[in-house]
Amino acid sequence: MIPVISEEISAETFSEIFEDMPVWRKKMIHYIKDENPEINSAIIEAANNTDLDPKAIALGAYMSYALIERAVRENDMMNENER
Repeated sequence: MIPVISEEISAETFSEIFEDMPVWRKKMIHYIKDENPEINSAIIEAANNTDLDPKAIALGAYMSYALIERAVRENDMMNENER
């Protein structure tokens, strides 16, 4: 189950992304390539098989990945603290 993404996580993530979006996107390309190559391949395939801007498609996918990853980490920490 995908955890709820809080406003705090969204604000922190968007702040980081839009500080220097091209640099952040490139960093995510390398990060996801190492962390989850199957997801990276799917993102690239989706970006290349639409009539939309491939960089915009990839940015949305990387942003979603980052939001979910942070929410999972926060959820895991909260579960640890409850024990």
